[in-house]
Amino acid sequence: MSSTTKWLRYGAVAAGFTALATTANTASAETVIKWLHLENQEPVVEVWRQVADEFEEANPGVTIEMQFLENQAFKAKLPTLLQSSEIPSLFYTWGGGVLEAQAETGVLRDITPALDADNNKWRDTLKPSSIAGMTFDDQVWAAPVLNGVVSFFYNKELFDKAGVDGTSIGTWDDFMGAVKTLKEAGITPIAGGGGDKWPIHFYWGYLAMREAGHDGFMAAKAGENGGFAGEPFVAAGEKLAALGALEPFQNGYLGATWNDALAAFGDGRAAMILSFESTGRTQISNSTDGKGLAEDNIGRFAFPVIEGAPGVVTDNMGGLTGWAVTKDAPPETEKFLEYYTSPDVARRISEVQKVIPVTIGVAESITDPLLKSSAEALADETWHQNYLDQDLGPNVGAVVNDMSVAIVSGATSPEDAAQQIQDTYELENM
Repeated sequence: MSSTTKWLRYGAVAAGFTALATTANTASAETVIKWLHLENQEPVVEVWRQVADEFEEANPGVTIEMQFLENQAFKAKLPTLLQSSEIPSLFYTWGGGVLEAQAETGVLRDITPALDADNNKWRDTLKPSSIAGMTFDDQVWAAPVLNGVVSFFYNKELFDKAGVDGTSIGTWDDFMGAVKTLKEAGITPIAGGGGDKWPIHFYWGYLAMREAGHDGFMAAKAGENGGFAGEPFVAAGEKLAALGALEPFQNGYLGATWNDALAAFGDGRAAMILSFESTGRTQISNSTDGKGLAEDNIGRFAFPVIEGAPGVVTDNMGGLTGWAVTKDAPPETEKFLEYYTSPDVARRISEVQKVIPVTIGVAESITDPLLKSSAEALADETWHQNYLDQDLGPNVGAVVNDMSVAIVSGATSPEDAAQQIQDTYELENM
């Protein structure tokens, strides 16, 4: 199966998709940059619009159109959109196998020449590791923008009520004990978004990282030791199944979206959430009252280690995200991205969006306590693993997501789930 076929199959249920309409009057502009994004938080969109307006003012004749798709709709409809006459100039992307598959279809433009122009003027402002994460066959297929880490965030008041010390959770046994104690206190331990599936894959993915360690995980990707059907990955599933057996999530979590999970956490209806570095902001915007938890009521801890297993607490799972440029996009598109990632702009965006830019020197200037904690975890990490549903490619990633939910809900066994993941991985890498 070709890479093009594999990727186009991902989200092929885009039947009935109505192409995004061009809303700006392009007759008065020489150049139109169509910017497709997933952001629905008004303060973030507002600062992005300010940045776009600044670029337009400095570049007469250029118009930047901002176009929005919700996360799940984006994943489903993007393959169709990229083959249509309404193809965007740039769009949100994650590093990993999905980006590589997109590049292999021929719809993207290699931005290496733009990064290296003027004696590497743009390249030298970005962390080399972030550029490497968007590079395949020595070509850079997206402009890296943000680096992130998935961690547990917890409601300090609910933890105190149950007599749980969040700062003392270091091992999986500690975590399971905390879940049981919260349940005994009548508190829902965890907010989960099982309807979207990918939020649950964080659990299986992290447990696999802890059980296998870096070397074991890389060996599995190389097809060694039974691959993803090997002992560490079955053990990861067994621990996830044991967590599911405690019924730790809010009622109805299997049908809940990610935004529903954030609302449960922000409303104080669940004590924890395994989430992104931007949780301090997103739990507010998704809460019922629009206020959410006070920042000083939120704590953070890294995904626990497993005693006796090789994975260490400084091994992180998190995203590397950025903007991909399509092959026929206006040449000004890369110039806009260079401005977007410039230090002053990246700092302004970080302050509003509560994210960790890859622009050199910006992460070190973060003062927000919760976000700073995540930034420090990234600075100290020993291994950065991209989300598995991105890193392993769209089709394997979809199976990982499905199996994670199936394990935690008791719908399948850890052994069967691991074998299905391995079978798909083998099929995709033949």
